[in-house]
Amino acid sequence: MTYKKLVTAAQRLFHLPIVHWSYEGKTGPAYWDCLSEEYALCGSGKRQSPIDISSSIKADLPPLIFNYVSIPLIIENNGHTIQVNAEKAGSLKIGEQAYQLVQFHFHTPSEEAINGKRTDMVIHLVHQNIQGELAVVAVLLKTGDMPNSCVETLWNMMPKTPGEVQHYEDVRIDINELLPTGKKDYYTFAGSLTTPPCSEGVKWVILKQTLSISPTQLAEYKAVYTENARPLQALNDRKVLSSN
Repeated sequence: MTYKKLVTAAQRLFHLPIVHWSYEGKTGPAYWDCLSEEYALCGSGKRQSPIDISSSIKADLPPLIFNYVSIPLIIENNGHTIQVNAEKAGSLKIGEQAYQLVQFHFHTPSEEAINGKRTDMVIHLVHQNIQGELAVVAVLLKTGDMPNSCVETLWNMMPKTPGEVQHYEDVRIDINELLPTGKKDYYTFAGSLTTPPCSEGVKWVILKQTLSISPTQLAEYKAVYTENARPLQALNDRKVLSSN
């Protein structure tokens, strides 16, 4: 019996508690689905994220209307990523559907790939509509000459070790600074959460325009999380739509 099957059998037989998941070793992505029954979709799901976008279908997609406002910083190191809670930061409108921004977090390298290539980092802006449905906007980051001012503020306050949520009422962030300027072309597809429980039914929006961060900013994040990206998942029968 393989390790993976053995863990699954033990979970079911002894009703073991959920095991902490990670990005490496025996609690890494290859074993997420057997760490808990609640994580089963991580192995059996057919619409999993992230994916490699190697082809897409041009479609008449609605523009992305971002309505973000500045907020006091609420930041945490949750043991898997650096996350900023942003429930009062505004919304995103896609056609007739409105989504409230809930939180955003970072992965390095980017989880999603374009033509087989991942960028240095990605921001996942997680939104939710009144029906409880999720829409995640991915902003791809590449190292360049220009640092990002919002990232600079975040990194100055970044918790280096996992712990409690940190509130900074006197530090405000403008999440608009985490979006590329100008027109926002995008890919979209049906996917999942990229972390356990890997729930499906998530609307993914991948911005084509990238954002610049400095090599120093990338290094500062990698000093805390060297690599926290899930491997690419099969596209199966899904179609990726492109706004142009």
